[in-house]
Amino acid sequence: MKRKKKIILLSHCILNSNSKVEGLSQYEGIFKEILDRIYDKGIGVIQLPCPEMIMYGIKRWGHVKEQFDTLFFREGCRDMLKPIIGQTKSYLDTGYEVLGVIGIDGSPSCGVNFTCSGDWEGDDSSKDDINHKIKDLKEVSSSGVFMEELKKYMEEYNISIPFVAINEKDVFSSLESINFFLNK
Repeated sequence: MKRKKKIILLSHCILNSNSKVEGLSQYEGIFKEILDRIYDKGIGVIQLPCPEMIMYGIKRWGHVKEQFDTLFFREGCRDMLKPIIGQTKSYLDTGYEVLGVIGIDGSPSCGVNFTCSGDWEGDDSSKDDINHKIKDLKEVSSSGVFMEELKKYMEEYNISIPFVAINEKDVFSSLESINFFLNK
């Protein structure tokens, strides 16, 4: 009996940590421990685009969800996701098992279970103002904007797959839960 082929969608920075805000990555290049597990199980990969890299470039600062919660950013996400939705639907329509999406918890774009939030706006010329903004930063139970748009877009095409995430604060602590997810 032929084994069913499997695919997984991965946040961009799992395969390319260089796309992250400088200093945030806990691994160089690719997250090898995740990719080794995917490879060992014979799972194919669809790499999601990095909306932050595409829209703001490599020299960007860290952001919070509120800064991306704009019509412009959301429409940009949908434009980037159109070919991803097409590929995913094509795989499903031809009998592949699409295991799900692995996002990055803590990210204002790719968070699945939690994201970063804060009142970050205005001029940054005052040291006191910057310190206030940093103190205002918090983690909230919510998806990032890119993942919200991916979920909405998938619903439009009746694509129902699970979403899981790597914890951006301690990526290696997520290995056990990702391994469990891949073994389903």
